[in-house]
Amino acid sequence: MPRSRRVHAARRGGRGARSSAKAESQASDDEAASEVLSHYSSASESTSVAEEGTGSDAVDEQAQQEEVEDKLKECIDNVTDKSTRTRHVALESLRLAFSSKMLFDFLLERRLTLTDSLEKCLKKGKGEEQSLAASVLTLLCLQMGSGPEGEEVFRSLKPLLISILTDSSASPVARQSCATALGMCCYIAAADGEDLVSSLTCLAGIFGTSCPEEGSSVPTHHSPLLQTLHCNALQSWSLLLTICPSSQIKKILDNHLLKLPLLLSSDNVNLRIVVGETIALLFELAHELEEEFFYEDMDLLCTKLKALATDSNKYRAKTDRRKQRSIFRDVLHFIENGECHEETIKFGLECMYVDSWVRRRMYNAFKEVLGSGVRHHLQNNELLREIFDLGPPLVLDAAAIKASKISRFEKHLYNSAAFKARTKARSRVRDKRADVL
Repeated sequence: MPRSRRVHAARRGGRGARSSAKAESQASDDEAASEVLSHYSSASESTSVAEEGTGSDAVDEQAQQEEVEDKLKECIDNVTDKSTRTRHVALESLRLAFSSKMLFDFLLERRLTLTDSLEKCLKKGKGEEQSLAASVLTLLCLQMGSGPEGEEVFRSLKPLLISILTDSSASPVARQSCATALGMCCYIAAADGEDLVSSLTCLAGIFGTSCPEEGSSVPTHHSPLLQTLHCNALQSWSLLLTICPSSQIKKILDNHLLKLPLLLSSDNVNLRIVVGETIALLFELAHELEEEFFYEDMDLLCTKLKALATDSNKYRAKTDRRKQRSIFRDVLHFIENGECHEETIKFGLECMYVDSWVRRRMYNAFKEVLGSGVRHHLQNNELLREIFDLGPPLVLDAAAIKASKISRFEKHLYNSAAFKARTKARSRVRDKRADVL
């Protein structure tokens, strides 16, 4: 008995040691990723403000930049590591780094190596790893731009993206990222019309499975993960519509403008919203082709849009109802009056007006891919500045940047005044003794 206990104890100890070692390894990976991102964040912050001082600051910044690049080189090497955890951490670090900073020069000589590594992750990885690899690929293409470098990246991995996207046995999460990657990479780097048409056809085949079957008006029901996939595919498809030639737009209007309104009855709020925005985009493109464009089922469409713009069903979540009503009010107003809600995007000392559904789809696509880094890229990425007609990046001296900045104390005073005014206004509304008009 004592011997058997010792054997079992040794086995438990062995498993404990292995699990402990595994936990330490995962912790070290997390620390490494955190270190890369913290270094990168500090470097990004230091370069976003022009140097106010001296040559020593420039030397420090250069040393810091070199340290960051060393960390990124290590992450690129780790993308092919044997450990799944290490690969995940490396891909996530690269995703965050690429979205927060322009790295064209750094990536130019490493793009082939990184493309090969991403291809291995897409082929041999599973679920989350494939999803991260597709996201990094999208950002790599965005960093390389629309020139031969970006075209080379897209052409080499386009067949693999389509293969995963159309494979019903593949992970839905991986297929979602591949749908986004195919749309964005094609938008940026498609070399000819064949790439555009094949990508459009592939994406339409994905979200088309949500359309009602023949003889039915009820959309086909799918799991939430597949509905998210259909949303991503439809968003990528609508992004590619913005660069389609007129002849292709006419075919798309004939094939899809009657089918898409049927998806407004979907039980997924995000799919309904994406469908509504896509319908508005199609109407905008149709009016560009023909000023007197006529849609036969206009009354039925407006009735559906009005119902969604005023939806108050209690079985829907409150945030979903609010978001849906806001979007469909804009869609309905555009369909009825031809006026698009204008949005102002501020970044640095500049601002950009999003005053059409085409620009709205383009901006939302880049915002979804870049996250909080979209403003940095709008300031410094020549590709985005060309797409949105912003001209070359501004070159500002330290005095101009310093003059545009608000001190922390001034921000505090402004926030305090705004909070006080907001509190007073809300108190008047909430006061039971207030007159109700």
